[in-house]
Amino acid sequence: MKKGNARVPKASPSRRHLEFQIRTLDGLRDFQQAEQVQREAWGFNELDILPASIFSVARNFGGQAFGAFLADRLVGFALSFGAIAEGHAHLHSHMVAVVPEFQNCGLGRKIKLAQREDALLRGIDQIVWTFDPLQHRNAYFNFARLGGIGVRYLPNLYGESSSPLHGGIPTDRLVVAWNLKSERVEHALSNAKRVRPPSAIMIEVPSASVELPREVRLAGQAKLRNQLTDPLQRGYIITGFESTEAGAHYILEQE
Repeated sequence: MKKGNARVPKASPSRRHLEFQIRTLDGLRDFQQAEQVQREAWGFNELDILPASIFSVARNFGGQAFGAFLADRLVGFALSFGAIAEGHAHLHSHMVAVVPEFQNCGLGRKIKLAQREDALLRGIDQIVWTFDPLQHRNAYFNFARLGGIGVRYLPNLYGESSSPLHGGIPTDRLVVAWNLKSERVEHALSNAKRVRPPSAIMIEVPSASVELPREVRLAGQAKLRNQLTDPLQRGYIITGFESTEAGAHYILEQE
C-alpha cells in the first residue's frame, strides 16, 4: 500500500542497524498498538482499521500475529489467518504494516521471515496474500526479495478504501503464493539474482503515484488489469519484477 515509484528507495544505514525485536503479539496492549500502526502506515479512518479483537482471534485460533518492536513501541506487524483451498491448508497473510519512519530498512522482510519460520514449524508450506499490482515497491519485495509468485488477479477486491495512498481508485489485487520450501524462495532469500528466461513475457506496470490525475491512474489500472488477467488465466505466473530507466515490468512465465 505504498506509492508506485519505479525505483526502490534505499534506507539510511543508521536505521538498518536498529535492534528490532520480532515476537508474537500477546495481550490487549499489543493488539491496541496494532490499531495505531494501521493509522500511521495507511491513514485509514476508523471504519477500515482492524480492531484489537481481530488480532486476538488470529493469535489464539491458528493464525499469526507477529510484531516488530523498538523498545516497547510496536512499529510493524503481520496478521494471518488459517485458510484452505482445494484441500490444501495454508495461511492467508491479510496484512503487513510498518510505520513510515521505519519503512525501507529491511523490517518488512524480517517480519515475513518470522511468518515463514513459524509456518514451517507448524507443518505449513504455503502463505498467500494480496497486494496492489500498481505498487512497484511491493512488487519488487514480493517477487525479487521473497520469491513469491503471482497467480491470480482480483478486481476491486475490497471496494472503496479510506486510505489516501489508494487515491480513490478500485482496490484491484494480485494474489501472491509464497511456497515456503520451493527452490525459488530459497534462491530469493539467499539474495541471489534470478536470470530472466528468454521465453518470459514482459508487461509494463504504470505508475500509481497519487500526484497523477485520477483519470490517468484509472486508465493505467484498467490497462494492467486487461494485460494480466488473460495470461494468468492461461496458466502463466508472475515470477519477477524489473525496474529500469525505461520503466517497470512484470515478468511472466509458463507454470
